[in-house]
Amino acid sequence: MTWVTIGRLEDIPVRGARCVNTPEGRIAVFRTADNEVFAMEDSCPHKRGPLSQGIVHGKSVTCPLHNWVISLESGAAQGADSGQVRTISVRNDNGTLLLELTELRVAAE
Repeated sequence: MTWVTIGRLEDIPVRGARCVNTPEGRIAVFRTADNEVFAMEDSCPHKRGPLSQGIVHGKSVTCPLHNWVISLESGAAQGADSGQVRTISVRNDNGTLLLELTELRVAAE
């Protein structure tokens, strides 16, 4: 596993997101109201809207384009919508955030 430091928890607003550019694409890193951190591709499965610009609520994010709700835990579209966003492992080590980039390389091959 290759864990890469991407910043600090306080760099991400509560119920917000920041993005990390990787060779395999743009990853959105989300922070919930409970300070949980999740990471996934920054692209809604519906119309490729930027999930990082969506509204974080509970453990979900609502796409800013057409209001699809995506689970931050699984990447699955919720309700009557269907689709999947690739999630990436992220770790909070005493406020330092680390992203598991090996997963990206394997998935891109």
